[in-house]
Amino acid sequence: MNDGTRIGAGLAAAIGAYLLWGFLPLYFLLLAPTGAVEVVAWRVVLSLVFCLVLITVLRSWRPFLAVWRDRSTIGWLALASVLIAINWIVYVYATLGRHIVEASLGYFINPIVSVLLGVLVLRERLRPMQWIAVGVSGVAVVVLVVGYGAFPWVALTLAFSFGLYGLMKNRVGGRVDAIGGLAVETAVLSPLAIAVLAVVAATSGLTMGANGALHTGLLLSAGIITAVPLLLFAAAARRLPLTYIGLAQFLAPVIQFIVGVAIVGEPMPLERWIGFGIVWVALVILAADMVIHGRRSSKAIGEARSSEVPVLD
Repeated sequence: MNDGTRIGAGLAAAIGAYLLWGFLPLYFLLLAPTGAVEVVAWRVVLSLVFCLVLITVLRSWRPFLAVWRDRSTIGWLALASVLIAINWIVYVYATLGRHIVEASLGYFINPIVSVLLGVLVLRERLRPMQWIAVGVSGVAVVVLVVGYGAFPWVALTLAFSFGLYGLMKNRVGGRVDAIGGLAVETAVLSPLAIAVLAVVAATSGLTMGANGALHTGLLLSAGIITAVPLLLFAAAARRLPLTYIGLAQFLAPVIQFIVGVAIVGEPMPLERWIGFGIVWVALVILAADMVIHGRRSSKAIGEARSSEVPVLD
């Protein structure tokens, strides 16, 4: 596969992943009257089932079972499972509670949170434009709190939970693939998810199978809808430079924002527009830094390759 074909396939996979994540709120809204707790519990269990089916089809049981013998990897993935569970619960609650715009804010600021975590946890050094983007984002949060009169806990919980989740996955590195990683994470969460489903069944009653064939089919699709964008993202990450991935990730919150404002009709008072506008300024700064740094890195690699002395066999 040549570079053009590889990048084209990577872009298609990245766009597919972020389009699915962008329209995810509409899927959750279609699951009514299922509550957030039941939705997340089914999402965990059915994602595990889907991953195990894929592992069987791809005949990758040996590497998957090998992961369970690596205590370090299992430890990081267990922490990742807790963080993604928090992220899923808050996101579904926000969607069903018509706080999709605030949820989109969380994913708008997630790249900046990831940069900040790199400094605080990994001791990375930020470039000047990255520091400016972090500072501008802090101003945006203050504006939203003071001007809008409410602390954006949904947005910040989503941003930090997903940022920390990415950090845990970074610790694992290439020791486990996307399917195996998600299978381990959902396997860790499944006992609790099954217990939650049992409690719901014994109290209010499960909605699975109680609201028609369409609703049942949509709910049964939770595992596929969870896993497919993750697999597309993994495929994109193998083919694209980090700059492309960094820019593509803004597609999902843009779609979520449009869904919240244009389709669901959530209110957007002036204070919220100002806060979001400041966040978007921070993202433009961060995106510009990504592009500039990416071009410099590519140029440096190209110069290094061109300076190599060819060796004749």
